[in-house]
Amino acid sequence: MEVKALQQMLSQFRQVQEKLEKQIGDISVEATAGGGMVTVKMNGQKQLTSVHIEPDIFKSKDQEMLQELVLAAVNEAARRVDDELSKQVKDLAGGFPAMMGMKIPGLF
Repeated sequence: MEVKALQQMLSQFRQVQEKLEKQIGDISVEATAGGGMVTVKMNGQKQLTSVHIEPDIFKSKDQEMLQELVLAAVNEAARRVDDELSKQVKDLAGGFPAMMGMKIPGLF
C-alpha cells in the first residue's frame, strides 16, 4: 500500500473517530425496572445522570428488592448505550468500507 493511500486512510479514521466522539456525547438513554419503580438515565460514557425511585417503594422497607431494581435499571441502561453506540458505528462505517466488521476496543 502506498504511503499516500495509508495517510488518506488514517485521515478518514480520524474523521470517523471525531464524529463518533461527538455522537457519544449526545447519547442519553433511560431505563426502568419494577414497572417504573426505578428509573435511571445514562449518557454515552455510561455515567448515570439521573436516578428516580418512586416513594412507594420505601413503604415495603425491602432493601434487597430496591438494590435489585436499581441494579437491573442500570444494567439495562448500559445495554442500551452499547446498542446505540453499535448502531452509530455501523452508520459511520457505512461510508467507510474499510471499517466494516471491525471491532473497536473499548466500545463493545
